[in-house]
Amino acid sequence: MNHPEFPLYTAMITPFLENGKVDYESFEYLLRKQEQAKNGTLILGSTGEGLNLSSHEKKEIIKFTRLLDLDVPLMVGIGGHDIEEQKALIQYADEVGVDSFLLVTPLYAKPGKEGQFEWFKTLLATTKTPCMLYNVPSRTGVKLHPEVPARLAEEFDHILGIKEASGSVEDFKAFRDHAPSLDLYSGDDGLTEAFINEGGVGLVSVASNVWPKHTHKMVALMLEGNVEALFSDWEESADALFSASNPVPTKVLAQHKGWIKNITVRLPLSVKDLTAEGEEALLEADRKINVWYNA
Repeated sequence: MNHPEFPLYTAMITPFLENGKVDYESFEYLLRKQEQAKNGTLILGSTGEGLNLSSHEKKEIIKFTRLLDLDVPLMVGIGGHDIEEQKALIQYADEVGVDSFLLVTPLYAKPGKEGQFEWFKTLLATTKTPCMLYNVPSRTGVKLHPEVPARLAEEFDHILGIKEASGSVEDFKAFRDHAPSLDLYSGDDGLTEAFINEGGVGLVSVASNVWPKHTHKMVALMLEGNVEALFSDWEESADALFSASNPVPTKVLAQHKGWIKNITVRLPLSVKDLTAEGEEALLEADRKINVWYNA
């Protein structure tokens, strides 16, 4: 079920052309970068602006990525508030053939423990494909209750683990203590070492979009406990990717590197939210991590 040889998944950006359509040429280039770095890929997550894509576009992106036949796992993000739409996308992805799904806590409605449980139960019953549960209260407006994954694990044996992105080590510990059988992945680049020290098995990363091999090396060193070899400015550098709403800074740096043609994002995001100081910090972070990696 799990892919232990892939402790790092990259939450892929979705590059767009100036006219707003998906830039599939740049997208393949980015996906191949992850394949070369031996990182699992997550498409249609929040970093991929999944909520700003139509159902048709999502299906086209899934199909395109699958046909590339990447030599790394393919995970598909499932998120929204229309349960039938989510089920339909899962069923389509299963027909095409994917390795796993990322199921996020329901958006906007702020459901309680029972609503969360029934939501995930419904989605998990739709597929036999491994699923990772995703806690990101800064985006959904509500925390995933730590008892919910534990209860779900008693009924379903295809839960891949939990992506924990609350920004809280204490919340991470709560999931670990309630559901010790489930693998826990950091969803916060800057907190990866702290989460791994508390039993985490890997990272679902934004930073690896622009630093694929670098982030892979960092996660491997963290899992080995090789603290001395770590990039000392990792947390500061990762934070530079969140100086404006994700994925704006990541797209700006990816264009600077020549990996995507345009920095186009979809409303309500705007590249104007990244200040000149923020852009300079990005370029400095890129310079420093490359010096570390090539040393």
